[in-house]
Amino acid sequence: MIRILAAIPFALALAACTPSGPAPSATVSTGGLSVAPQDPAAVIRPNFADAKPVSFGGNGPERHEVHGIDVARFQTSIDWPTARANGVNFAFIKATEGGDLVDPMFRQNWRGAARAGVPRGAYHFFYHCRPAAEQAAFFIRNVPRTRGALPPVLDMEWTPFSPTCTIRRAPEVIRSEAKIFLDIVEAHYGQRPIIYSTVDFYRENQMWRVGPYPFWLRSVAAHPDEVYGGRHWSFWQYTSTGLIPGIAGEVDINVFDGSAAEWGAWLAANRHP
Repeated sequence: MIRILAAIPFALALAACTPSGPAPSATVSTGGLSVAPQDPAAVIRPNFADAKPVSFGGNGPERHEVHGIDVARFQTSIDWPTARANGVNFAFIKATEGGDLVDPMFRQNWRGAARAGVPRGAYHFFYHCRPAAEQAAFFIRNVPRTRGALPPVLDMEWTPFSPTCTIRRAPEVIRSEAKIFLDIVEAHYGQRPIIYSTVDFYRENQMWRVGPYPFWLRSVAAHPDEVYGGRHWSFWQYTSTGLIPGIAGEVDINVFDGSAAEWGAWLAANRHP
């Protein structure tokens, strides 16, 4: 367990996030918890905390059974078996940005998650000053077609703090570029990609008009149903200050919109064959 987390009472801090249901039947013990590392569809109850917890009222993430994370170079050390044993049921891992940046932790995280039995997918951070086709080609060069991988993700948001690209193009241009990237990536991997977006970017560019893609939406102060107009979503990023045993520092935590059984069905339908 990472030292920064050693003194935090995880079970108490997120006791509400312990959905009912049977534990995996064939398990091994890891840090006092049970996990079936060879069964990626097995849902393990979250044993998380939050450095800056938010009250979502009666409509919070604790109502969802399937929790997971997204990670990048900022999580400098991840003990994947420990994270899995503490309720990380899926992971989206940053792979690329723009057309020339590969996340330095991508390959290590990609292999580590797989070895720990964590269903994982790769995401691309979109750079608004480079053609979408070039970015799709760069992503494809760096992310292997891997059996069992989750669908690829296109992360589109504004970049006001970028040292080189802060432009805001027209919504129709944004959607057109997104579609170019998505079409190229879908043709290569044979999987319908997921779109990640933030509240302001999603609204201002009417991202739902890109097409019937699965959406992964960020909302750290209210349930996404309240801030995204009731539009369908598959994943909800509800905090960026999560604390999970085995992960150095703070981490983004997400939930899947469905029960444990629905998660198993979603995996069966969407993972790379």
